[in-house]
Formats: sequence, C-alpha cells, structure tokens
Amino acid sequence: MEALGINVGLLIVQIIAFTIVMLTLNAWVYKPMLDMMETRKKKIAQGLEDARVAAEARANAEKEASKIIAEAQAEAGKVVREATERAESAGKDVKAAAEAESAKARDAALAEAELERNRILGDLRGQVAALAIAVANKLVGDALDEKNQRALIDEFFSGVKAGKVVVVEGELKGDSAEVTSALPLTKDEEAAVKKSISAKDFSFKVDPSILGGLVVKVGDKVLDGSVAGKLEGLRQVMK
Repeated sequence: MEALGINVGLLIVQIIAFTIVMLTLNAWVYKPMLDMMETRKKKIAQGLEDARVAAEARANAEKEASKIIAEAQAEAGKVVREATERAESAGKDVKAAAEAESAKARDAALAEAELERNRILGDLRGQVAALAIAVANKLVGDALDEKNQRALIDEFFSGVKAGKVVVVEGELKGDSAEVTSALPLTKDEEAAVKKSISAKDFSFKVDPSILGGLVVKVGDKVLDGSVAGKLEGLRQVMK
C-alpha cells in the first residue's frame, strides 16, 4: 500500500471518521428527518380527510338549507299573493275615494296659493316701486356737481362711523389700499380714508364712472359706497 502512496493508518482513520459521521448523521439528522416527514405526511393526510368530511357536511347543509329556503319562499309567495289579492279587493273603493278627496283638496290648495301669490306679488311690486323711486330721487334727483360729490363722500364716512356702512374688523385690512372717487379727494378726505381703513400704503385714483361716493379695495375685499354701486344694487332688486 505504501508503494502505491497510500498511508494505511491515515486511510483507516478516515474510514473510521467517515463511519462516525454517517452514524451521527443517521442518528441525528436523517432518521429525525424521516420521522418528521412521516409525521407531516400523516398530518396532511388527516387534514385532507378532515377537509373532505367538512366539505361533505357543508354540501349536505347547503342542500338542506336550499330546500328550506325554497319551501319558505314558496310559502311566502303564497302568503304575499293572498294578501295582495285581499288588499287590491279592499283598496279599490278606498283608493277611488282618496283620489277624489285628494283632487278636491289639491284644486282648493292651488286656487288659494294662486290668490296668495298674486297678493304677495302685488304688495312686493308696490314696495319695490316705492323704494326704487325713493332711492332714485335721493341718488340722482339732483345734479351731481362738486358740492353734491363732497356731500356723498361725507355721507360715506358718516355711514362708516354710524355703522350704516359696515366695516368688519379685519375685513378691510392689508398692506395696501386703493381708493377710487369720482373727484380728486382733498387732503382732509384722504386723511379721513386713512383713519377709517387699516392699511400701510394708500393709492388714490379718480374714476368719474362711479358717479359719486367712494370705492375702497384692500386685497380682494371691496367696500363699494359709490352711486354707481347703489344703482347697480337697485337694478338687481328691480329684477
């Protein structure tokens, strides 16, 4: 053996070691693995059997339930048909009487509603006409000369102070304010604007198309106290 280059002692040791490893693997790995696989196989088989039994039981229960439901539906249909026939028979006279009474009440209600509508519209037309005449006389009855323009501006500030022109706190407040008037404002009027409106910067411009009064814009908020604005409001009311 040594002539072949094989170490007999080392070979024996390796054979012994290999045998020990095989015995160890057989005892601690291979056999437990086989046992585990067998146990798992039995569990799977038992699970399949349980599932089969459960499926059969479920199929039988569903079949029985379907039978019971079908019988119940048939009975319910019979009861409903009988009840419907009795109700239709008993309800024909009641329905005819109710329809006649309903038509009578509906006609009476419509007639009364029409009378009330005409009365309200007549009152409303009279009120709107009177209001339109009064406002029109106040706004455009006199020539809007400079004196009247100043009066309208004074009226705007008086309205703010008296609460007739409402400025909610913080409503007209921002970095810049744009004030439009039909005539150039005096220094005192500009000072009054700055006192009434909370803003850092003010710009004043003249636009005769507003006819009179003031239009104050701060950010996206607008306070319209102009004659044109009032006339537009009146026009909307008249619609």
